[in-house]
Amino acid sequence: MGMEKHLIVTGVSTVSWKDAVVQAVAEASKTIDYLSSVKILEQRAKIEGKKLIEYYVDLEICFVIDRDRD
Repeated sequence: MGMEKHLIVTGVSTVSWKDAVVQAVAEASKTIDYLSSVKILEQRAKIEGKKLIEYYVDLEICFVIDRDRD
């Protein structure tokens, strides 16, 4: 296994914490190659009235460094 790099990102969703994770990974995969794992660091939500209206998830996303890449 090669060397990995770790980034911390925040996913946001109006649906659920799971959707926030899925959206963050999908967005990160658009610009980062070789994603290898994700770790949930923290979850929180915005409340309006008596309802949760936005879900936030802080993630540590890991990807493998390709030393042979041009």
